[in-house]
Amino acid sequence: MTTPPISRFSVPEFSELPEDIQARILAVQEKAGFIPNVFLALARRPAEFRAFFDHHDALMEKESGLTKGEREMIVVATSGLNQCLYCVVAHGAVLRIREKSPIISDQIATNYLSADITERQKVMLDFAAMVAMNAHDIADEDFDLLRAYEFSDEDIWDIGAIASFFAMSNRMAALTNMRPNEEFYLMGRVPRKK
Repeated sequence: MTTPPISRFSVPEFSELPEDIQARILAVQEKAGFIPNVFLALARRPAEFRAFFDHHDALMEKESGLTKGEREMIVVATSGLNQCLYCVVAHGAVLRIREKSPIISDQIATNYLSADITERQKVMLDFAAMVAMNAHDIADEDFDLLRAYEFSDEDIWDIGAIASFFAMSNRMAALTNMRPNEEFYLMGRVPRKK
């Protein structure tokens, strides 16, 4: 069986990429042990690559009222609703690692309401799902419910911004038919090879 291409679009040769993008990709490879296909697929447009990953990092790497695991829950839940194989698989791996649970990403991608998470996290994911799928229905009452579960306005912004960013990411992954790396499937399920 032949391995399908990682994108419907051409992927540039690594040696042809701008130095800053090469450095960013090599840093990810050093940390992960492989190059996630999203980096290679998006590198065909350097300015958009930089903007995408700067925005990603601003949303996903900062300290705030949401844990890094909760941020990944938002990505996995909304990507599941958007039927984005790449983001469910890739961010599911990160979620399993962040939450130290080999099963959580499957539960959240399939039906977060039945997942082994807190009621507060389910309320968070309800709101994220609304942003991803029906943002036009958001009402003040939705904010009141989040505040009742002690989410601050900054937390609410983060929930909405992550769901919005990954709705765009899900659509780009679908457009390009981006394929998840095989390495993602076992991450957080089996011990990492030294």
